[in-house]
Amino acid sequence: MSDRDDILITAFGLAQLIAAGPVTLLDVRWQLAKPDGRDDYRAGHIPDAVYVSLDDELSDHAVPGKGRHPLPSGAALQAAARRWGVRDGVPTVVYDNWNLAGSARAWWVLRAAGIEDVRILDGGLAAWTGSGGPLDRGDGEPEPGDVTVIHEDLYNGAMPTLTADEAAELGPGLADARAPERFRGETEPVDPVAGHIPGAVNVPSTGLLAGDGTVRADINVPDVSGVYCGSGVTAAVVIAAWAACGKQVALFPGSWSQWSNEPRRPVATGD
Repeated sequence: MSDRDDILITAFGLAQLIAAGPVTLLDVRWQLAKPDGRDDYRAGHIPDAVYVSLDDELSDHAVPGKGRHPLPSGAALQAAARRWGVRDGVPTVVYDNWNLAGSARAWWVLRAAGIEDVRILDGGLAAWTGSGGPLDRGDGEPEPGDVTVIHEDLYNGAMPTLTADEAAELGPGLADARAPERFRGETEPVDPVAGHIPGAVNVPSTGLLAGDGTVRADINVPDVSGVYCGSGVTAAVVIAAWAACGKQVALFPGSWSQWSNEPRRPVATGD
């Protein structure tokens, strides 16, 4: 299996996987302006898919000082994953409908927990419907899963991470996955300070996607070892896209939402 096939699955590949069964499907609809995707899920989802809330189940807002989307504990994630029907020895496929953001977050969190057989539907829900895949409505009712999470602390789990101090030391070895205007500090719709971590290079996550929402095959992977974004969500898109090219980089989970809330941290603007 190639690096790309280990990270991503096409709509055709998913249809084959479902036909061979079993497979666990997780619908992670999330957008910055519309974080709750349950209504969209109920309006139409891949048959047998279970809705996963990025804000409520892939984050733990009780954790202080770690940004807008702190990582959940291993115990909380295990309980959630079992509710979703995730099972040991059964492949899991995650998907969304907005730039792979929700699905990449789910992929990263599950893999950080030590769950290895997780792939992202390349192109998201649009790829599935565009290939003629059917949709169901309403809420799914999965059978409880039995998956075991082996890492209680996802900040020190199976995927590499960076602290704020470690991110600060990387300089040009750190990538910022946000839109260019946010990187330059021209606008900041969410966090208290506009700008970026000094020395970081801008690699917008959407620039790694083709027009149909699939991960591009011609990605130029820069010489960096870490990535951040607004709150650790879209940076996972970059990590997944680069992993599909055979390169592993670390995530700064707190990202700009943590950095910009620590007054002692320097801020850069412009290109």
